Amino acid sequence: MQHPATPRLAWAITGSGHFLGECLALVESRTDVDLFLTRAAAEVLVMYGVDLKRLRERITCYRDGAASAPPVARFYQGVYSRLVIAPATSNTVAKMVCGISDTLVTNIYAQAGKCRVPSIVFACDTAPAMQTEAPGGQVMVYPRRIDLENVERLRGFEYTTVVDSVAALAAALALPP
Repeated sequence: MQHPATPRLAWAITGSGHFLGECLALVESRTDVDLFLTRAAAEVLVMYGVDLKRLRERITCYRDGAASAPPVARFYQGVYSRLVIAPATSNTVAKMVCGISDTLVTNIYAQAGKCRVPSIVFACDTAPAMQTEAPGGQVMVYPRRIDLENVERLRGFEYTTVVDSVAALAAALALPP
């Protein structure tokens, strides 16, 4: 298999608005990103005023549309040096912790791990009480104990770095893969 001279960054978005604008700003500041969107992500992006058509004109986007998630083959071909999942919902984190690969994002996370491609996960639920952005403005959320436990379990996974802030995400992106 021919590996690209300069591997790209795979960036996955799930159905959360938690620092979504900041995550998209990081995506758009780079020229080496392919975007992977769950069905929930596509819905949430619209709820937050993101024009999907305009986004797809600037960035290669893969959407959850096939049961076998054909874009995972790009990990086997060495196209990506890293996977970023930001923001990652508690649902996605729980599935990753349990080894469930039934969405585009959980499938590429599993395949990235099998190919030893490092992943950076910006989990939404990382503290017992948090302020987050909702479509109508800032709200307080109180993650459940199971959500916090799943984030802690994910921290122990090989080839996975869990971050809990935009600053930590930016710092992790600045490090070599």
